Amino acid sequence: MGGARWRAFARIAPAVLAAACARGDERKVDPTWLRQHVPDMETGPCEGAATGCRYKVIFGAGTPDAGIAKGVARYAGVILDAGGATATTTLPDEEQVYVILEGSGAIRYGNETVPARQYDFAYLAPGVAHGLVNTSSGRMRAIGMGFRIPKGMKIEVPRKLPLANIEDVPAQTVAGLPPTTLYRLLMGDTTSTRDKIAAAHVLTSLFIMEFAPGGTNFPHHHDEEEEIYLVLEGRGDMVAGGGMEGVEGRHPARGGDAYFFRLNCTVGFYASPEAGSKARILAVRSRFPFGRREGR
Repeated sequence: MGGARWRAFARIAPAVLAAACARGDERKVDPTWLRQHVPDMETGPCEGAATGCRYKVIFGAGTPDAGIAKGVARYAGVILDAGGATATTTLPDEEQVYVILEGSGAIRYGNETVPARQYDFAYLAPGVAHGLVNTSSGRMRAIGMGFRIPKGMKIEVPRKLPLANIEDVPAQTVAGLPPTTLYRLLMGDTTSTRDKIAAAHVLTSLFIMEFAPGGTNFPHHHDEEEEIYLVLEGRGDMVAGGGMEGVEGRHPARGGDAYFFRLNCTVGFYASPEAGSKARILAVRSRFPFGRREGR
């Protein structure tokens, strides 16, 4: 570059660089993980013909970051007062899961009303009318999850509601993972041979992790699955992401924290080493991208 041209470039380069930086500051980069502390979230009224029902939209539809989750359509907390009920809903393009964390009542499934109690979990097939009813004199609290069904995917619809209780699922170690963490394998897809319920299509694994003090599940990542962790009790360090040097991104976590992880995000947990402490996490993984399973 000649001297005159170089001097001209030098005069305009700072302005060009400043403009580029300004444009970069305005550009929002999608996060690789999301966090909510559920007890601090605002509640709103449930939609439709619901009574005594409140709703906390944690991830997915209805949140500012709804576009980050792809296979996960919704992940929400439902609170039913005594005698309360959700509206009966039919979602032809989503499979749903209920996990009852507190109280007792019933689950509507098609023309059935099935009694349900604390720690029950159930699979709700796409296109089947469903809802929750609190038949007790106390509060009922549940987590509702929805997962998008790809167009053309063949669905097996169970005639009876697939329902089980967490406490009836044995806590066990999993090969290749530290013995400091026990797993209750609650639900998998229709090909599963290890889970209590094998009925899902996009959901691949619903499970409880029970950590001994100082226990971990080894940070890892999933190439084709999104994942959500809900800390039910205890505290420790949540691993969300990591750098090129292999150092994990650790974040203090406590009961009520919920984390969403995009595929390929490093994910894991280290329980507090304090003697006598324990931690439990409800975890769910679901397929994204749908890839070769679409239209099977």
